[in-house]
Amino acid sequence: MPKTKYIFVTGGVTSSLGKGIISASLANLLQARGLKTTIQKFDPYINVDPGTLNPYEHGECFVTDDGAETDLDLGHYERFLNVRTSQANNVTTGRIYQSVIEKERRGEFLGKTVQVIPHITNEIKERMQLLGTTRDYDVVITEIGGTVGDIESLPYIEAVRQLRWELGRDNCIVIHLTLVPYLSAAAELKTKPTQHSVKTLMESGINADVLVCRTEHELSNDIRNKLALFCNVKREAVIQSIDADTIYDVPLLMHEEGLDRVVLDLLSLPDNLEPDLTKWKAFLSRYNNPKQHIRIGLVGKYVELQDSYKSILEAFIHAGAANEVKVEVVSIHSEHLTPQNCKAKLKELHGLLVAPGFGSRGIEGKITAIQYVRENNIPFFGICLGMQMAVIEFARNVIGLKDANSTEISEDTPHPVINLMDEQKEVQNKGGTMRLGTWDCNLRPNSRVQKIYQKDAISERHRHRYELNNFYFDQLSSHGLKATGINPETGLAEIVEIDAHPWFVGVQYHPEYKSTVLAPHPLFSAFVKACSQYAKTKN
Repeated sequence: MPKTKYIFVTGGVTSSLGKGIISASLANLLQARGLKTTIQKFDPYINVDPGTLNPYEHGECFVTDDGAETDLDLGHYERFLNVRTSQANNVTTGRIYQSVIEKERRGEFLGKTVQVIPHITNEIKERMQLLGTTRDYDVVITEIGGTVGDIESLPYIEAVRQLRWELGRDNCIVIHLTLVPYLSAAAELKTKPTQHSVKTLMESGINADVLVCRTEHELSNDIRNKLALFCNVKREAVIQSIDADTIYDVPLLMHEEGLDRVVLDLLSLPDNLEPDLTKWKAFLSRYNNPKQHIRIGLVGKYVELQDSYKSILEAFIHAGAANEVKVEVVSIHSEHLTPQNCKAKLKELHGLLVAPGFGSRGIEGKITAIQYVRENNIPFFGICLGMQMAVIEFARNVIGLKDANSTEISEDTPHPVINLMDEQKEVQNKGGTMRLGTWDCNLRPNSRVQKIYQKDAISERHRHRYELNNFYFDQLSSHGLKATGINPETGLAEIVEIDAHPWFVGVQYHPEYKSTVLAPHPLFSAFVKACSQYAKTKN
């Protein structure tokens, strides 16, 4: 009998029901019971990873410590579990096929015809069990992307069917997340979509062990009994997932519904300890009872889609709770910012964060916003491209280098204060070629960031190609913009700040990726605190 237990989470009826949140919530509850738990995501699209996907297509690209560009759901996994994920936690169809084709080219299949079954499904099964066989986990939860019935998902569903037979029902279960819609004209919840979704799953040879039903209204006992009867699951395995005020309420709601107890019973795991949710409840208490309300502007190019900046928004929730303030994030499209309307759009804010991004669109709006908050002593936080724009703004408006720019935006700029890394200049292929993953940074003694981190050296995650040009270090510093964080290996600037400003920090890395519920990122916490103090002086 294998030591590791496997849980597969599938979705039906429609996409965007929240498989990632349900998976993370269940993992949270199992972890709180003392079980070593991890989650992985299998995505059915053919891209090798999300690194080349436009944020409008798939939301933000989340980056792990080992430099993997992954699905944004891995961010949820880390935020809920306070455990780091890796490249092994996210697999796409493109990566599966790439691996199989490489094996075929090496002759590993001995001239056999390479087929979806068994070669693709074998590769999928191997990846599904990788974390369980190479690391010491009690439970591995696997979220299957897409919706049951999709052509793209069929090899994954077939791989799950095979694994259930190979591992045994005590070691491998399936949770099916579905929708129970409410028809206002009839004033009733309808179970037929769920029945059809379960039927589609059964046609693939899989009986769901647990039904998690997304709903806007409470499920009556009659509806639960009907779903249990028609979908071939136990009555206690029909779990209601009603709309919540915040995703962080979901673990508590799932515990009230008994999801963790049902899963432990199905997997023949002991249920002799209640989950320790003390710290989680304390976070929710602080979040739900703020002592102050502040407004922070988020200037970006993809603000129409909230998932484009998912980790930043969640980091503000963590930092807000830590400071006992409610952070209202005001989304501002950088393309719509001009010197003429900037004051009207920003004057009621208590702080400004300029977000990451790529390309030239909306750049001048970001620079205009940074100039306004710098000159008006409003707390500023720049991340990745936001930090680079802060350097350009300072070079233009303080030092007087009027045409200063990034070579990403203007190749012929006479003052390339932001330039391409030497090793990137010959790169043609875009996928997986940036400075990615965790890199070290030494902090200048007595700098603002050194006091915030309370460390002399840190490690943070990166995802970028362009850097602050070392040639301009001395000129920037002599005018007041100092590099207070340096990569010891490359000598490149990771952090800039202005001593004379109340709070002006730009970082080349992505601190939002490492913020979790139980460990808010110190930079976000310090920034929110500075915004809170500014709000008090303004009121």
